[in-house]
Amino acid sequence: MDTNATIEDRPTQPAGIRTTRGYRVFQVVNGLILTGVVIATLYPIVNIVARSFSSDGYIRSGKVNLLPRGFNVTTYKAVMTNSMFWTDYRNTVVYTVVATVVAMVLTTAYAYVLSKRDLRGRGVLVGVAVFTMFFSGGLIPNYVLVTTLGLKNSVWAIALPNAISVFNLLVMKAFFEGLPVELEEAAAIDGLNTYGILWRVVLPLSKAVLATMVLFYAVSFWNSWFAAFLYMDHSDLMPVTVYLRNLIYGSTNATSVGASEADASALGANIQAVTIVLTTLPILVVYPFVQRYFVSGVTLGAVKG
Repeated sequence: MDTNATIEDRPTQPAGIRTTRGYRVFQVVNGLILTGVVIATLYPIVNIVARSFSSDGYIRSGKVNLLPRGFNVTTYKAVMTNSMFWTDYRNTVVYTVVATVVAMVLTTAYAYVLSKRDLRGRGVLVGVAVFTMFFSGGLIPNYVLVTTLGLKNSVWAIALPNAISVFNLLVMKAFFEGLPVELEEAAAIDGLNTYGILWRVVLPLSKAVLATMVLFYAVSFWNSWFAAFLYMDHSDLMPVTVYLRNLIYGSTNATSVGASEADASALGANIQAVTIVLTTLPILVVYPFVQRYFVSGVTLGAVKG
């Protein structure tokens, strides 16, 4: 009897959950629900893009759905030739980069300290951080503080008040706590100090959570407009989100983006859609490159059951 042939011809049983009728029903229902979520998520994005390339008449009559009607790029030309738009865009890039770097440095350092279970006063430091999740000084005290410190009309008015997100802090803390203590002990025996251990051992092992936190902070600062609206007094210091806010609330009309009177009627209905597309495009481009770190970065620090 050929033993090898018998083993090769033996049907393999799938490892894991047995495929029962109930499980197949669950897969179908789960697939339908997730498909519905995807459609509900993508529809507004596709609709905005379609509106940005559609003419005014079709938009006002509600005939634009998923495909552009009356193809129109006049608004794109008007917005992209407007110097104020690109000035605000440059400000947004600068504010986002600087604020994200500051936030990552402070959050990483704070989270690493809190991950040390033998640290004296650790409970107080955690309590101070958690307290700020539920209570704040209020709008007026924050404005007085920023003004008194001389941070108005500078990038620091945006970067410093929102430098540490407590949610991001706690996620990073949990992640650092999950790293093997033996690695740090071995590095200490080899002569590394605390900063050397953090830089040469901990951070290289934390690429997933670091990439996730960079994404969280970058998106937050990119979309933020109220801090700049509150602390910036000059129009050439505003981010592009304030430019978009002015469009949405009607503070800027079609001719203010550099269009002629003849083109103004073709701009009114889709100028908001065009600006939304141009504002969100960088995040949509960057996100796929960071997405592979997203799930692992959030779940690696979670409690395992």
